[in-house]
Amino acid sequence: MLFRDVLVDENLKQQLISLVKNNRISHAQLFLGPAGSHKFALAIAYAQYILCANRGEEDSCGTCPSCVKFAKLAHPDLHLIFPDANTDSKKSQKGTAQQQAMAKFINFVTENDYHLDYNQWSEGESKQLNINANDCSFIVHQNNIRSYESGYKIFILWMAERLYHGAAPRLLKTLEEPENKTLFILIAENSEKILPTILSRTQLIKIPKLSKETIKSELQNKFNVNERTADDIAEISEGNYIKAIELLNDSEAIELLLDDFKFILESAVAHARSDIQNIRFIELQERFTKIIAEGREKQKQFIRYMIQMFRNILLVNSNKTELLRATTKEKNILSTFTPYIKLRNISPITEACNKAILYIERNGNSSLIFNNLYFNIANRLQVR
Repeated sequence: MLFRDVLVDENLKQQLISLVKNNRISHAQLFLGPAGSHKFALAIAYAQYILCANRGEEDSCGTCPSCVKFAKLAHPDLHLIFPDANTDSKKSQKGTAQQQAMAKFINFVTENDYHLDYNQWSEGESKQLNINANDCSFIVHQNNIRSYESGYKIFILWMAERLYHGAAPRLLKTLEEPENKTLFILIAENSEKILPTILSRTQLIKIPKLSKETIKSELQNKFNVNERTADDIAEISEGNYIKAIELLNDSEAIELLLDDFKFILESAVAHARSDIQNIRFIELQERFTKIIAEGREKQKQFIRYMIQMFRNILLVNSNKTELLRATTKEKNILSTFTPYIKLRNISPITEACNKAILYIERNGNSSLIFNNLYFNIANRLQVR
């Protein structure tokens, strides 16, 4: 992975390159960035640059033996640590299970062009994924061994917030006083879920979310998407490249979300007005049944979409359309609902939505949750 292929701010790349050139590499660094940022790719490009035999002023050479190994994520001094469902006893068995787990992860990385998403990685797993005690023991053991090629030993811990708290103490001394020429790169999305004792031992590197322009350009150049579609997807992906690709692969999903939202809110307005004929209760229940049948993640996704749309309606009401994150079709219907969403009711409506998401996460009855949310919204709409 070359720096030129990483979708992050150029100034951040230069910051890391400068650390290498000036021999100021901190032994433990935390790459903190939002979901959908290219932080794993940045970590690999940084590690590759450090170990490159013929590094240039701006990037690795890409052709030396070290870079060739990095292209396959097979450099002997690069150690990838990641959340895994295997138990300690399984992972401690050398050979097949460990090799299969690593092969699966490398395949996941390359298939997704280094854009890693924890939900995609954990999909289909019945157990919670963690970086466990055995992983920590492996790190401590490898730290005490000399590097294979007389350079740095580099450990990259993806989703460091998944480091099992009971196992973390095994790493503290190693992070604080590693062997010479050892680098730990922790990659995370939420620093609040990392133990303070781990955080205090790392240098923070903040990775911002991608700009709308970057995502739009990638969609047009890499996937040959027309400008209007690329602009719409970039607008609503909120700097999340993975979300943008999901929307691109399921272009009908946006329109379906909009159609369901429009129908539910029109029904809620009719309910608030006591306009019985236009509530269309049977079709409303059919819509809820369809959303519920798609599973709890989709249910939460739809409610988050509702929150986003309520926010957009308020922005139109406040004449702040420059802040809108909406597709062309969404923008066309926002003004329809501006009489009903105001500053005085946006907070309780948003709170009701967030509570519904919480109840879904707690495995509540989805039918009751959606109906309760509907009545909460209808009762708070401003109607004349």
